[in-house]
Amino acid sequence: MKFKPPSPEAAPWQPEATPTFWINHTSRVVMKHFEQRLRPLDFGMAYMPVAIALEENSPLPQKQLAELAQVEQPTMAALLMRMERDGLIVRKANSADRRSTLFALTDKARDRLPAAKQQLAAVVAQAMNGIPDADQARLMALLATVVGNLEKE
Repeated sequence: MKFKPPSPEAAPWQPEATPTFWINHTSRVVMKHFEQRLRPLDFGMAYMPVAIALEENSPLPQKQLAELAQVEQPTMAALLMRMERDGLIVRKANSADRRSTLFALTDKARDRLPAAKQQLAAVVAQAMNGIPDADQARLMALLATVVGNLEKE
């Protein structure tokens, strides 16, 4: 399909008039609130999938953490370095495979993770304030459809 420039009669692009603008804007605002609530606990939103995976299945190798967090290996390597720097994870030798390293949560991370989850829940409650449960369920179903439509490629 060849790109056609808009005709002079076409209405100008008005992103605020599209659902995708509001999906993106909402995501940015929610993430900003999540980060603000997590920062005092030495967590960030990028840390949460790793922390929760390690809470449930510790210790784990980097490759498995990357799969669980759905990120590429280089991204996971950088993330693990930051988490280690922040005192949230430790590296352990893998007795089953000397070529790989296992990662586990530190006591600091285990102690703070429940509070981090509570802070995330508080942001969700704030965001959903005044929206009936049925509408929340419908919103989630619609957003899941949007994601499904975009992942069909």
